[in-house]
Amino acid sequence: MALPDLGGPSRRDFLLRTGALSLGFVPFLARAADAPKPEDENAPRNPYADAVFVDGEPPLPAEGAFTFAVLPDTQFYAQKHPDTFLAQTRWIVEQRDRRRIAGVLHLGDITNSNTVPQWENARKALQVLVAAKMPMCLVPGNHDYGPGGGCADRTTMMSRFLPVAELSQAPHWKGNYDKEPDRSENSWHFLEAMGRRFLVLCLEFGPRDDVLRWANEVVAAHADREVILVTHAHIYHDDTRYDQARFGKKQNHNPHTYFAKAKPDINDGEEVWAKLISRHENFILTLNGHVTADGLGRFVSATPKGHPVPQLLVNFQMKPNGGDGWLRLIEMRKDGTMRTFDHSPTRKQTNASPQNQFAIPWA
Repeated sequence: MALPDLGGPSRRDFLLRTGALSLGFVPFLARAADAPKPEDENAPRNPYADAVFVDGEPPLPAEGAFTFAVLPDTQFYAQKHPDTFLAQTRWIVEQRDRRRIAGVLHLGDITNSNTVPQWENARKALQVLVAAKMPMCLVPGNHDYGPGGGCADRTTMMSRFLPVAELSQAPHWKGNYDKEPDRSENSWHFLEAMGRRFLVLCLEFGPRDDVLRWANEVVAAHADREVILVTHAHIYHDDTRYDQARFGKKQNHNPHTYFAKAKPDINDGEEVWAKLISRHENFILTLNGHVTADGLGRFVSATPKGHPVPQLLVNFQMKPNGGDGWLRLIEMRKDGTMRTFDHSPTRKQTNASPQNQFAIPWA
């Protein structure tokens, strides 16, 4: 499928042409023929085999556009490369006005082992955003739970180092899971830019049933807002949702394989789709990290009423030095489309590969 003309057909025309409205599912922006998806995420591969490096920063946003900055899986920065984490957050703050950055979305695995030193490193980097009053929305990943980050249970230091009492002082913070008022793993936020009004919904790794009850209530109460879901594990690197019932061991690291003491109160991507996203018509995007292999995935599926929702996976932890500082910028254009740009402030490069720089056909 070729890149859509960002100034051309309406989103409905595009979806009808691709079949998203009738089929309920469509991968979008097919990868280059010479860059197949890896079959085995554990298979050795060149971490930059498909890269198209361009020195310097991505282009500035188009007229009337703004940007979300996405930080996936900073676990190895918190563990071994804290200066890289700091370089990312400082660059985002420095670029705030030039790129009209409306907020930062962290996709989880803030730390690698859920230890005090790693949380201290993460907090130091994230405090750069807090001090600059940059809206920040974040979730825990599996490595942020349990002793040693083993995710045997839902104990985490997240609320100790990123406490609700502190995070809730930001104007964009609107609330957190009603049954756990002192825990920061589940929260919701209002972000606004260029006349658009968003609700960013942040959900824990493998959300529990009652967390989804709460999330449904939050979304239903704000049907006038465009909703972005941020969670650690939702879609897989083969452009399907995590689905334990359907795929079992064919998909590695499904949330159902964690939390030995919490089963069966866990929901994977397919269950979150069925129990939450598909029940509403105002989700416009989901974002997750977690998955390795090439750490990239994307597809669109439609609700029963025909509303298409793009879903993106982005994770750079497999690159050298714990991720080489890569982050994702999502440019939200005034014609309703979105476009991604992956940039590394430490390498001072942009990756213009079709897997890293592409248009998203629905917003």
